[in-house]
Amino acid sequence: MKRHDSRVLAMLFGAALVAYAATPAAPFSRQPDESGLAHTAPQSPQRAGAASPTGLFTRQAAGPSTDGEIHGILPERDRARVVNDWLQWRLDNILPELMRREGIDMWLVINREYNEDPVYLSLVPATTLSARRTSILIFLDQGQGKGVERYTGGPSGGGLYKPTWTDKKLRQFDSLAVFIKSHNPKKIGLNFSEDWAFGDGLSLTLKAKLEKALGPELSGRFVSAERLCVGWLETRSPQELSVYRQIAGIGHNLIAEFFSNRVIAPDITTTEDVEWWIRDRVTGLGLGVWFHPSISIQRRKTEAPGYPGKPEIIRRGDLLHCDVGVRYLGLCTDMQLHAYVLKPGETDAPGGLKRALDRANRLADIFMGGFRTGRTGNEIVASAMEKGEAEGLRPLIYSHPLGPYGHGPGCTADARPAEEAPEDIKERGNYPLFPNTVFAIEFSATTAVSEWDNQDVRTGYEEDGMFDGSACRFIDGRQTELFIIR
Repeated sequence: MKRHDSRVLAMLFGAALVAYAATPAAPFSRQPDESGLAHTAPQSPQRAGAASPTGLFTRQAAGPSTDGEIHGILPERDRARVVNDWLQWRLDNILPELMRREGIDMWLVINREYNEDPVYLSLVPATTLSARRTSILIFLDQGQGKGVERYTGGPSGGGLYKPTWTDKKLRQFDSLAVFIKSHNPKKIGLNFSEDWAFGDGLSLTLKAKLEKALGPELSGRFVSAERLCVGWLETRSPQELSVYRQIAGIGHNLIAEFFSNRVIAPDITTTEDVEWWIRDRVTGLGLGVWFHPSISIQRRKTEAPGYPGKPEIIRRGDLLHCDVGVRYLGLCTDMQLHAYVLKPGETDAPGGLKRALDRANRLADIFMGGFRTGRTGNEIVASAMEKGEAEGLRPLIYSHPLGPYGHGPGCTADARPAEEAPEDIKERGNYPLFPNTVFAIEFSATTAVSEWDNQDVRTGYEEDGMFDGSACRFIDGRQTELFIIR
């Protein structure tokens, strides 16, 4: 199968994704904006003392006391059931196509307890919290229409894998060698990679053990499974794509809670207070964060000298920025949104700050409009940067895939100079875009704000989007108005 041939997967995904796109997830209605992306018109800013946050996303946003997302979080047992159902479908439908796409007959995932391969926990049931001793997963492609057989050469398979190490008189790797020789695969995929951490989980010691057990002839059939690892981690099932709407909704609900007077008292609350409030709130919800949240301030330069010694205290007239990512049902969000703290006598944010957000949304349209199956991240970002610069948006794009990992593998679009970007980012940027993938639409746009003496304001933008093969769309809408803190 050619690298961009996703016809079989498209058939599997098609019906479910069409139904998902055609049916808005209650309680949100959507309508197309100028770019054709689904959204709803923002609602009016809240009145002082109101319980609900402003409707700031391009969807109808009820207050956190009534939104279903943050109050519909499942207990652990139900989460395990959902995740295990997803895993079964993924193993039956996604993995065979990926193995054939990459031309791998047998894939081995070998790791040790507490030193897990980055893909291992995504391949085992939710009740498996670590590898056991030396765990070996074996995937054998039986050919088109026959599926991929799954085996375990270790202590346990969690019910999804048939055991091969039944004769304990044989040492573990000798038993594995007997199994591999009996099936005589042409290409044996192992997880080693120069560019992708997610495809580099096999330790030097375990690879040496395998080579010793197999001998030079079979060891000569080893190939890197890096693209198989990337494809497995980046590709979402129809069920995951549907539920991602709720997961992103939880992220938006959380931000609406703390970007309000419920959490922030101007001239008292510090940025660190809010950061730790977020940590406590997420823990209280039974969720996790995949990085420590951050709250930052942009302030008019002429006013900054009035607050010496305590720059971290949130003041009236500040533009606040958050960066928050939560993990639920094994999937991550990553969001950066903005709020404005009203000064005495103000009823809204300065027009220049609102214009800065509008310009950032324009850049999002440009960037997402360039998503096409088969284009590389480098190609997508180069085109978007050229168009954004031509419109005077002063862009800097540094988007990344989302999934089981926040900074996940997949089509990576990063325009940062080499000294500012992760090492080897341009090499990873050569990886192409595939359908049914999720991204943090992340970048900055810079705007001169007239009300701030034409001071440059950087809008750090990040919303979560999904690419279904035809277009990239926001999963749960986007921020179109600043949060207002009174």
